[in-house]
Amino acid sequence: MSARVLVVDDIPVNVRLLEAKLSAEYFDVVTAGSGAEALAAVAAQAPDIILLDVMMPEMDGFEVCRRLKGDAKTSHIPVVMVTALSDSADRVRGLEAGADDFLTKPVNDLALFARVRSLVRLKTVMDEWRLREETCGEFDLLGMGGATAADEGGNADILLIESPGPTAERMVETLTRLGNRVRVASRSADALDLSRDSRFDLLVVSLSLNGEDGLRLCSQLRSQEETRQVPILLVVEDFDTPRLVKGFDIGANDYLIRPVDQNELVARARTQIRRRRYQDRLRSNYQRSLSLALTDSLTGLYNRRYTIRHLEGLLQRRTDSGKPVSVLLFDIDHFKSVNDTHGHAAGDEVLKTIAQRASANLRTTDMVARFGGEEFVVVMADTSLDLATMIAERIRERIAAEPIVWAGGPEGLTVSVSIGVAMANDEDGGPDDLLRRADTAMYRAKAAGRNRVEVDRAGASPEAGRARAASR
Repeated sequence: MSARVLVVDDIPVNVRLLEAKLSAEYFDVVTAGSGAEALAAVAAQAPDIILLDVMMPEMDGFEVCRRLKGDAKTSHIPVVMVTALSDSADRVRGLEAGADDFLTKPVNDLALFARVRSLVRLKTVMDEWRLREETCGEFDLLGMGGATAADEGGNADILLIESPGPTAERMVETLTRLGNRVRVASRSADALDLSRDSRFDLLVVSLSLNGEDGLRLCSQLRSQEETRQVPILLVVEDFDTPRLVKGFDIGANDYLIRPVDQNELVARARTQIRRRRYQDRLRSNYQRSLSLALTDSLTGLYNRRYTIRHLEGLLQRRTDSGKPVSVLLFDIDHFKSVNDTHGHAAGDEVLKTIAQRASANLRTTDMVARFGGEEFVVVMADTSLDLATMIAERIRERIAAEPIVWAGGPEGLTVSVSIGVAMANDEDGGPDDLLRRADTAMYRAKAAGRNRVEVDRAGASPEAGRARAASR
């Protein structure tokens, strides 16, 4: 996963070293030599993550972080403090200032890259939820206002998965003192049972769990529906970098190193609980708004009204970030004959099944909508034309692979779709231009025999556009 990384350090050699390492991992790196330069760089073009030195003249890293986290426009950008300071009090101070992590130099490269990728993945998901809430807010559907990140991170339900002993007892005492409700499991099987039966705001998982594989437990927690979105705070042994890196790959959100500093436990737990609640509020507001006006009542997909506004937001973000945006536009082949032969109830079943199959073959950050009649659109952020084409082929194949069956209907009705693919470019004046190019590509697919994917690579041509009426 590529991302724009802002490296902030007043020592040029440190900047060059980090820039070289990150560039070798295909990150897009921008730099700043002071706190003031960092704030200006963020205002000019917001990065996906910030690596921030602490000891800088005039404005230190703690103050830079506080300003970033205190501004609603930049509070969602992950900040990792990379510094020579190693005292636990400094780590806690950085976390309390709003930093997402505090890494001590010299930093292990594998750990740094894993942490950056982990935080960027989280930001990508959060950005999508924030954009969806902003879209709904523009329709004035939320009523009670948008979500806020202000939260003390207490009064939470926490599951501590740790071997019995003094460490577990101290952690329970520390977390309970803040008003949290803490349950303890000392075996993976017990932890999985508890996590299925109860709702938790945070999972604290020891990788040294009575000889069991803590990473496998993390994988299981990430796989089951009840805990897929619950933050995981790992407890790892010092110098156990390989397993920490693997933990981030599996989906852990944060970590503590033994011996556990109780103040650091509090700071990291609060951060994760606040983030969990913020995301829950975003999701709740979004789902509430959809029930009001932004979904198609038959398929449950987004409708045309929402899609246009959502696409406008993505295209604006593309202008700011340079990340690609692609769309798929697809139409059910010979849909009129389905209605004429089997009736409109059958047509409705076909539409609902197509919607389900398309949704099942997309990523969580992609958006699929019923654009009107038998026409559907998929909007994909941070997606190149080639990747969008691969996804389109997968959707086309899965839709045509299995006949559609409904009560009282024929034994099975095979349905196909024709798909047009287009990627936003600088010549587009807005969503209409991008969708028009995808539409033209789709009708080329119909003219070429249907049940196929066509790609817009050089913009719509008048000849292709004239094929529309004859291709339905």
